[in-house]
Amino acid sequence: MATLPPHRAGHVAVIGRPNVGKSTLVNALVGANVSIVSNRPQTTRHRMLGIATVDEGQIVLVDTPGLHREGGKRASNALNRVLNRAARGAIEGVDAAMLVVEAGRWDEEDTLAYEALHASGLPVVLVVNQVDRIADKSTLLPYLQRVTEGRAFAAVHPVSALKRTGLEPLVASLLALLPEQPALYGEDEITDKSQRFLAGELLREQLMRQLGAELPYATTVEIESFTEEPSPQAGVMYRIGAVIWVEREGQKAIVIGKGGTRLRDIGKRARERMESLFGAKVFLQTWVRVREGWSDDESALRSLGYE
Repeated sequence: MATLPPHRAGHVAVIGRPNVGKSTLVNALVGANVSIVSNRPQTTRHRMLGIATVDEGQIVLVDTPGLHREGGKRASNALNRVLNRAARGAIEGVDAAMLVVEAGRWDEEDTLAYEALHASGLPVVLVVNQVDRIADKSTLLPYLQRVTEGRAFAAVHPVSALKRTGLEPLVASLLALLPEQPALYGEDEITDKSQRFLAGELLREQLMRQLGAELPYATTVEIESFTEEPSPQAGVMYRIGAVIWVEREGQKAIVIGKGGTRLRDIGKRARERMESLFGAKVFLQTWVRVREGWSDDESALRSLGYE
């Protein structure tokens, strides 16, 4: 009688410079949107666990803020120092790591991320994301040869997280690096974060997507209230009160928009995303308030939930 392969489970850190698609990859592997996504660097600000359960085992993915060089006006403030610490801290206590890079590109921050992982002694899988954007696929092999030369990787996987291609071989490589043990979380669990936390992230996702180039970095979200009550139509309804913090009065006016139109649109889109994720009706109220210099004040960051 054929013996079943051993069940494996463990933690895998997802590391890389900003905006290479780490959160999109985590969501694709989990099969649900547990990490928020936008086309702006540093969308992810918190350490997130995404739990991918398959027949052969369970991969607990530690999604992290993008690891970046400190220096420059924005990159040297307290928020970005906290994000770098969160990214580096994610390496501790995991069984393996994925270094996610953008297909066709390797720069100083990719080298920084690789060196941090290599120094940790962890087995590292190189994930070359966004291969769907490479028009001339003949350039991919020389690129892979160049970026792997002199660097130790347990495996190399070209993938498209957005189109969900190349993921099955990646899952097999990751499972092979994990210890033989039972699942660490229930089969139906997809993240370690509460619905309250996820509500704040989904609102912040809309701020990142709908505001101008600089303003999203001056905003954060605090959930003031989160209550559950029965609903005749939906069975349950979540009543959520959220504060959008900005750093200056002028930014407050931009977030609200003329006649409150932008804030209403941000709230509507966030509410729809919450209802889809929670499977319940959501009543969302939002307010915009000013807290000067919050992004460069470590005590303010702690009070707003940044670890």
